[in-house]
Amino acid sequence: MVSAGLESAGPANLEAFARMCRADPVLVDIGRAGDVVPGMTPGTILASGPRLDWGDYLGGARKAIIYGALFEGLATDLEDAEDKLARGAIRVEGCQDHGCIGSVAGIYTASMPVFVVENRAFGNRAFCNFYEGESRRRLNYGAYDDGVRDQLHFLADVIAPALREAVARAGGISLKPLMIRALHMGDELHSRNSAATLLFARELYPHLLGVAETDRRGVEETLRYLAGSDYFFLRLSMASSKATADPAHGIEGSSVVTSMALYSRGVAIRVSGLGEGWELGPYPQVDAKMFEGFTTDDIDWIGGESIINETVGLGGFAQAAAFPLQNYQGGSPQAMVEMNLAMYDITVGEHTDFKIPFLAYRGTPTAIDVFRVARTGITPVLDVGLAGRDGGQIGAGIVRAPIECFTNAVASYESIYGPAARRDATREDKEA
Repeated sequence: MVSAGLESAGPANLEAFARMCRADPVLVDIGRAGDVVPGMTPGTILASGPRLDWGDYLGGARKAIIYGALFEGLATDLEDAEDKLARGAIRVEGCQDHGCIGSVAGIYTASMPVFVVENRAFGNRAFCNFYEGESRRRLNYGAYDDGVRDQLHFLADVIAPALREAVARAGGISLKPLMIRALHMGDELHSRNSAATLLFARELYPHLLGVAETDRRGVEETLRYLAGSDYFFLRLSMASSKATADPAHGIEGSSVVTSMALYSRGVAIRVSGLGEGWELGPYPQVDAKMFEGFTTDDIDWIGGESIINETVGLGGFAQAAAFPLQNYQGGSPQAMVEMNLAMYDITVGEHTDFKIPFLAYRGTPTAIDVFRVARTGITPVLDVGLAGRDGGQIGAGIVRAPIECFTNAVASYESIYGPAARRDATREDKEA
């Protein structure tokens, strides 16, 4: 099926869309962030969203960065961390400026293990740190205590080495085939990753058996970790999506969104033809299923870049593939289908590989066009977990990116290319 978006897209947007579809993400390694992430230093902490001055970080995002400093041993206590962050002795930078992608608050420190995913179609790499486990209290949700600290050390000292050796024995693990199949098994690869985690584990099992000959404890703990972590694969899908979106960035004249991020002051997007800056908007609209004892008034927008998955046609753009999400974030099958269908109106085309069985294997809507969002008023549907003001996860649901991000992007586009250029980007004259 050829979408209306594809028929009316200009050459720059067609190229961005094609690069997203051609991507071939492969897990090639696992390493310490300080060893493999470009530009990472022992005194650097990475956080979600645009880089801000220290005084501009708010609430849970600010706390999570401080906790990252304590975990890494960059500060002795809260006061020491505040002082060093204010003076710049500890640097805070944006995850995506280093090829990383941040879950919720992000928070990368040099000693943390990261997945290294290479897009073999274009040769670029992206990174994501590990899922911390099923506890609602996690550093990326702005929580920190002895249990959080011990779990982070466990991931670095036990799980990462076993996984790294297994991946090396496998010669790398191609992720796209697993993601394609997971979409056919009830995942949308953002808020639901159960099938993808199982498929990845199955790929890894033969190689873990070899690792067990020298690291039996590591393998046993890794198997327990995988069995108890339905969200394990989310970090791999995020790194895959980052590696997929990056080659679509920097195409002159393209109005395709190549990144989205929640941060402590709102929502930000990057657009292919607008350089490295971010287009900013306010906090998103939210429709969530809150955990017992919490309301939406308890939400703390501490950040989140997992919405990179929606950028490449997954997550909220594949909701009709994941009806079990109702049990986690609420909603109904009818509403999920309607939201999914609406996303075709704001995207360039239908993904050539990611398909939705319920929609007769129609490709997922892929490559958000800022002009289509601004013109229709339809904003992207994003599946997210929600952090609370006292730390930890307090719910999950659907948020809508604010229209201001896209209208601001349109204004920036026209200031660079001229008002008439929008016709070349989206060929709106053909749609009239």
